[in-house]
Amino acid sequence: MSGETKTEKLVQTLKDLKQNGGISGAAIVTKDGLLVASELSEDIDGETLAAMTATMTGAAETAMSELKKKEIERVIVESKDARLISTEAGKQTILVCMVDMKAKLGLVLLEMERTAKIIEKEVEK
Repeated sequence: MSGETKTEKLVQTLKDLKQNGGISGAAIVTKDGLLVASELSEDIDGETLAAMTATMTGAAETAMSELKKKEIERVIVESKDARLISTEAGKQTILVCMVDMKAKLGLVLLEMERTAKIIEKEVEK
């Protein structure tokens, strides 16, 4: 394990996260919209997901700021068959997950929070 690159460690962290039921894909992106690491199915364009996640998160932060509210904890977008959840994972990175609608949201959010802390430590080394 000690010979792994930072990217390899981050990808393994995402693989571990996906072991929790209901998470079908995960990525780490910068707040500027660049893809850092991902564990996504081949039919998902990670670069596009990164850019859209950063845009979506930035828009939510701006909206809450305009409402004079505290910083956002996460952004959740729901369709009829899936959720896209993003949360901060360090000063400049975001963890985003694709989650099945049948997944237990509380457990997913708990695992995402735990994983975001791991990512933050690794990215900010």
